[in-house]
Formats: sequence, C-alpha cells, structure tokens
Amino acid sequence: MLQTLLLVAMILISIALAGVILIQRSEGGALGMGGGPSGFMTARGAGNLLTVTTWWLATAFFLCAIGLTIVGNISRANQSIVDPDAVGALATPAGATPAAPAADPATAPAQPAGPSLDDFLSSSTPAAQPAPAQPAPAQ
Repeated sequence: MLQTLLLVAMILISIALAGVILIQRSEGGALGMGGGPSGFMTARGAGNLLTVTTWWLATAFFLCAIGLTIVGNISRANQSIVDPDAVGALATPAGATPAAPAADPATAPAQPAGPSLDDFLSSSTPAAQPAPAQPAPAQ
C-alpha cells in the first residue's frame, strides 16, 4: 500500500516538475531561442518563485525515489532472484529421477544444490571408455 502511494506521488511530482520547468523563462542563447519578456510570467519575483518551486519538487522527487527503493527492498526481503525450484530442475540430469529424501534429514549428509566443480571437471575430461568388442575371427 505504501509503495503504491509513493508511486502515485512520484508520478504527480514528475508531472508537476515537468510543467514548472517548461514554464520557466529561457535564459537565452541555446539554438537562437533567446528569452525576451514575452512569457506570461515576466517579473523577476515569478522567476524566483519558479526556481524555488523547482528545487522543492526536485527534492520531493528524489526523496520519493529513495523511499520507493527502500520500501521495495523491504517487501522483497531476502529472496533470491533465482527460483530455487528451477535451479533444482536444471541440476537434475535429463531422464534421471530425483533421489528420495532420507528418512531422518537431521542425520542425513547435506546434498549440494547443484553440480559441483568435481562434476564439471569429470565431465570435461574424457573418461576411460571400454574398448569396443572385437568381432570373432572367422574360421
């Protein structure tokens, strides 16, 4: 609920910040689009008000962004981005059935979650394969 509230506030602040920035008078020079006193807010006091409003909205935007980050990480807690069930399915060879759990998990030795370095090394070196059967000599 807090995350939704912060997200709505951030969207509203973003829209307001864009609007306040767009109504400010151009300080001139960029691409020949100088700022003469042709805007509807030409007084120096209005420029100061818009500058202060921009700073407040920018501060609120950054605080909202930090708040969203914190709230998002609290709700996620200590979960991994990798699904443990999918990792277990990847670690099990194709066609093999997963081993049945031991009767007493407290005394059973711990099983690795996936293949180990030894498994990788043994699969990368060619294993000793039995010699092909020799056909019997014809008499």
